[in-house]
Amino acid sequence: MYVHTDSHDLRHHGDAEVRGASLTDLAVNVRADTPPDWLRERIAASLTRLAAYPDGRAARAAVARRHGLPVERVLPTAGAAEAFVLIARALPARRPVVVHPQFTEPEAALRDAGHEVTRVLLREEDGFRLDPAAVPDDADLVVVGNPTNPTSVLHPAALLEKLARPGRTLVVDEAFMDAVPGEREALAGRMDIPGLVVLRSLTKTWGLAGLRIGYVLAGPETIAALERAQPLWPVSTPALAAAEACMSSAALTEAARAADRIAADRAHLLAGLAEFEEVRAVAEAAAPFVLVRIERADEVRERLRGLGFAARRGDTFPGLGPEWLRLAVRDRVTTNRFLQALDQALALVGVSSGPGGGPEPARPLPL
Repeated sequence: MYVHTDSHDLRHHGDAEVRGASLTDLAVNVRADTPPDWLRERIAASLTRLAAYPDGRAARAAVARRHGLPVERVLPTAGAAEAFVLIARALPARRPVVVHPQFTEPEAALRDAGHEVTRVLLREEDGFRLDPAAVPDDADLVVVGNPTNPTSVLHPAALLEKLARPGRTLVVDEAFMDAVPGEREALAGRMDIPGLVVLRSLTKTWGLAGLRIGYVLAGPETIAALERAQPLWPVSTPALAAAEACMSSAALTEAARAADRIAADRAHLLAGLAEFEEVRAVAEAAAPFVLVRIERADEVRERLRGLGFAARRGDTFPGLGPEWLRLAVRDRVTTNRFLQALDQALALVGVSSGPGGGPEPARPLPL
């Protein structure tokens, strides 16, 4: 199904749920307790070089080594968000298609650049999984997330490959791929897929949202076109230092361990949510967040705020409505506290009811 509508607030993001409030944050998908001390130290050490203009060569080379690519296929950016703007402005597109539900900035950037965007909406009844045949044959730019924000669905790499063809740019947003154990289904580092553009972000795993650092992996001609669209020195010296540091073998090992912890913590959250008949989570979540459907979710979200927890509303994502919430994966202690708050919120809203219409007894927490 192809839809083009302006009914969703594409500029709403999870940080708006916690800004100016003292809440336990389940709305923003940045890993807790980051950046680690060693990374802070590397960033702080770069401050002695602020009098000089940024030099991205070392960071670019480090990213290239990490993915086994020549440096001509790498472009550091001020977060993935800048990359979406560059793609919208620098790459030709007569029929751009964005696969939704997903991160809304790609479509917002395309619209701001004057493009008319076609939406392909994935369906809940299909588990929000992609059918390549749903993408129009004449689409010359296709954007898809993997794993997808907010659904947490990880699409098979072989399936995404079917979207590639000569004359088409295939943009795969892998901002959360380093939170997937083994980075299974990743396309970063592939040079055999025509028109492939992979976006990576370092802000989520390493807690660098305020520093703005990510990168693009693509063919040399595409990288050159994107670089020409960048302003001079777009990525700061501290951000470049962080990028270089996060490409080290020690950092990659730490990220892999974090991905394993996230998977275990996500399983704990899903087990707890399964105790609620009123809550339905999207199956087979693979990212550091889960998408859940709850009757009167907008009221439940407000009750959760009153109980000290921020959840991400889902109705700003095309393809979703007010009955959806996105929940970031946190440690078990935080999750247990959240599940208790959710139990209370459901009862206060009146969604949760036991025999005779009264509140259900508190549910046992998963071990």
